Amino acid sequence: MTRFLPPRIAAFAFALTLAVAALLVASPALARVERYAVIAGNNAGLRGEVELRYAEADALKVHDVLVGIGGFPPSNVTLLRGGGAEAMRRALISMNSRIRQDITGGGVEAVLVIYYSGHGDARALHLGNTLMELPEIEQLARGSAAHFRLLIVDACRSGALTRVKGGTAAPPLTIRTEARLAGEGVVFLTASSANEDAQESDALGGSFFTHYLTSGLMGAADDDRNDVVTLDEAYRHVSEATIRATSQTLAGTQHPTFRYELRGQGKLALTVLPARAAHRGTVELPAGRTYLLLEGGSQGPIVAEVAATDASRRLSVKPGRYFVRGRGKDFLLEGEITVEAGRTLAVADGMLSRAEYARLVRKGQEGAEAAHGAQAGYRLRTAFHAGESPCQGAFAGYTLELRQLSVMPRLGACRGGFENDTLRASVDQLDVEVRVAHAWDFPRVTLDLGVSAGAGVLQQAFETRGVAAPRTSFVGFLGTGVGLMVDLPSGFYLLGQVDAQTYFFQQAKRGAAESAPISAEFAVRPLAGLGKRF
Repeated sequence: MTRFLPPRIAAFAFALTLAVAALLVASPALARVERYAVIAGNNAGLRGEVELRYAEADALKVHDVLVGIGGFPPSNVTLLRGGGAEAMRRALISMNSRIRQDITGGGVEAVLVIYYSGHGDARALHLGNTLMELPEIEQLARGSAAHFRLLIVDACRSGALTRVKGGTAAPPLTIRTEARLAGEGVVFLTASSANEDAQESDALGGSFFTHYLTSGLMGAADDDRNDVVTLDEAYRHVSEATIRATSQTLAGTQHPTFRYELRGQGKLALTVLPARAAHRGTVELPAGRTYLLLEGGSQGPIVAEVAATDASRRLSVKPGRYFVRGRGKDFLLEGEITVEAGRTLAVADGMLSRAEYARLVRKGQEGAEAAHGAQAGYRLRTAFHAGESPCQGAFAGYTLELRQLSVMPRLGACRGGFENDTLRASVDQLDVEVRVAHAWDFPRVTLDLGVSAGAGVLQQAFETRGVAAPRTSFVGFLGTGVGLMVDLPSGFYLLGQVDAQTYFFQQAKRGAAESAPISAEFAVRPLAGLGKRF
């Protein structure tokens, strides 16, 4: 029975109808299921096409997952990285011949997975400077003697394989679980629709589609949490995650698509999550936020992702050292973990260090282009002349924190004065300044070094036995200094800063007709306050 579904109803159709075929654990009384795969990736396309960065790396990721937890023996898997159309053609023909020989005589049922990542369009795959027409690869998949064939294409406009005009929803099929291939047929799974580009991400180190496909196969797609990732679970996961992630890109939303042609019913199990296997370990991540798992350290390649909305929080990985990064609304949780073979490591937030959002900006994290927020507090300026009291007051401002620089416009006011036997004076200062600083992040604090420039008004009022008129002076000032910030929960932080400043203003002289020379005075200005980032 053959049915076609348009992409817009894919999730609904999968929930009701997708039944594909095969059980991982076979009963001795039933046929043995043997798994085969041809996996290809090519960064190069036709002349004039931009070279891809991650297509060949994506092919290696798929290879490692299928061999590691998919039950695909290494001897049954062909990996092509950088080969042309002829190499792809020979690999498929050779694998089909191998499958035909292996199933001769009965007792063996075969599953064949074909995966391609690289350039392509609605008519052909672009393997280097060679073309492989989509009808040809489709025919090679259909012509295989394997009982079940899955063709996965991560290329631009690959949805031409699955596009059917005027498609209608298929009636539901009964889903059973049997210890053999309960159905036969072909499933086509593509990264994009027929008129869309498949997109890569520098932050993920691969294509969106393959990143979410491999993450799902490693456990993120295990919605029923039975330690088995089926094809329908994998498709739902990769479709929803790819749409969500690419909806925020300049290229626009990318919609993975599928087409299936089946006889019989069942569920194809793509991977099993072995909790105690000697060659794998399990990482269990907290609920409530998205986590990335990076290999080796904070600069290592991304292995997998578990989204905040994923029901499954477990990933099956190779033993070794990993770096965990969890993203909250306005902060990051980061830390190193070590995964041991045959054991489950439950990661808790308390095991990770917290980094506020401004730190993400300075690290250049994708999606963290700027942090901003208000700050206010107490400030003091030392006296200009002997006998004066310090000028004490308050400040308020707003901070824009970029990757290399922070820009802080501020408004401030203070009052000081002096007093002797015959005269009492008050000095009020109102000013506005802009401070530009570069920051360095340390485990608990942030240190910055900045320069500032500003202008203001000095208003002097006198109380004396004689007559003394108030005096107003306009001032300008330049300064440099250091700041210290201590992060608090919920985006708040404590601020301390000390600046050395030089003030320039006119010193009034007796007689209105006399010009007033420009004088300079030095002062130190410490301040302390509270800030909030958004």
